[in-house]
Amino acid sequence: MSAGKKSILLIALILIVDQIIKIWVKTHMVMGEEIHLFGNRGMLHFVENNGMAFGMEMGGRPGKLILSVFRIIAIFAIGWFLNSIIKKNVNLGLILAVSAIFAGAIGNIIDSSLYGMIFSESYLQPAVLFPPGGGYSSFLHGKVVDMFYFPVINTHWPDWFPLWGGESFIFFRPVFNIADSSITCGVISIILFQKKMFKNFN
Repeated sequence: MSAGKKSILLIALILIVDQIIKIWVKTHMVMGEEIHLFGNRGMLHFVENNGMAFGMEMGGRPGKLILSVFRIIAIFAIGWFLNSIIKKNVNLGLILAVSAIFAGAIGNIIDSSLYGMIFSESYLQPAVLFPPGGGYSSFLHGKVVDMFYFPVINTHWPDWFPLWGGESFIFFRPVFNIADSSITCGVISIILFQKKMFKNFN
């Protein structure tokens, strides 16, 4: 199988799994609901955010619009770069890492662009896909669906600890989705294996 076909297969797999899970969560859970998978150390915890990966946000609707447009531009740039390295037949690891980043970016822009138009709100009951009265928002103003939460360590700082003494400490706090994980894994793999991936790169 060629590198290009492997790239397409990985992108398709990430997108399909990401969207299936998001749509299931939207249509079966209400905002804030939890389904425990590994006791209190791993769960589905349904939240939505207006912003970037792991729940980070930019200010208001203008910030949301700017972020969505930036995402679209970034997707085109990543797609162009991915196409160029496939043609150059560079290291397969680099191609797959960039493919994972590309798929993750597309996965979250689908939420931001379309979910507001095709889903109802999720506050009092699970969302309805294609509700008769229309969706909860407009194009490019949808919310990104996050659901994976792994508070592996949930404790308190010792009282004597400077600044945070007595306060709660949770690791890992962010709630994320498959698309976020895909982007993170792609970036980390490039950082860790950059010498091998970029060897003979030109």
